[in-house]
Amino acid sequence: MTTQYFADWRNVPEPLWRWANFSPEEIACRGDGTIRIDEVALDKLQALREKLGVPLIVHSAYRSPGYNRQVGGAEHSMHLQGAAFDISMTNHDPECFEKAARAVGFTGFGFYPRQNFMHIDIGRARQWGDPFPPRTARFAPEPPRLRENLTESRTMKGGGAAGVATIGAAGVEVVQQAVADTQSAIQPLIPYLDSLRWAFIAVALIGVSVTIYARWDDWRKGRR
Repeated sequence: MTTQYFADWRNVPEPLWRWANFSPEEIACRGDGTIRIDEVALDKLQALREKLGVPLIVHSAYRSPGYNRQVGGAEHSMHLQGAAFDISMTNHDPECFEKAARAVGFTGFGFYPRQNFMHIDIGRARQWGDPFPPRTARFAPEPPRLRENLTESRTMKGGGAAGVATIGAAGVEVVQQAVADTQSAIQPLIPYLDSLRWAFIAVALIGVSVTIYARWDDWRKGRR
């Protein structure tokens, strides 16, 4: 028997699992934890791992029928049989990966460069999707670190301005109260201090607005 089904990946007997670089949890359905073990497909996956010599990040392996519909999988997807794997290309050159996958016996290929993964299966020979763009290095380029330099952060600038202005407004109010208790000769300064306090409050509100806008704009651009 080359295919076995378990209602929960935790129920897989330890002696049955012989694929050293993978775990039942990795191969199980992401939706409900069920697992269908296709030994032929997993043997090829392990062979591919050993041939490449680096980890394979499995985005999706077995899918239950309900979960397959939920994620928009094909009606007769090989994932339903536990005979297909979606592998991240983060740490692989797609061209080298495809060549190695064909060499160990995978026959179905789906290319998803925008999502940065490749589908491989042991079904009939076919392929679909757009080719991956050529890479100058084996690994995918490192994504930029957002706000790594805090001095360039709009959120930090806005929040900092709001904080300083709030403290300034509070300080002016304290000084204003102190002046009100002093000699009458200094009391003409009170109206000016009141104007200064309102100026600080205005700056604080602007700072808060900048902070809120920066966070919203980052969220809108998917930069959270």
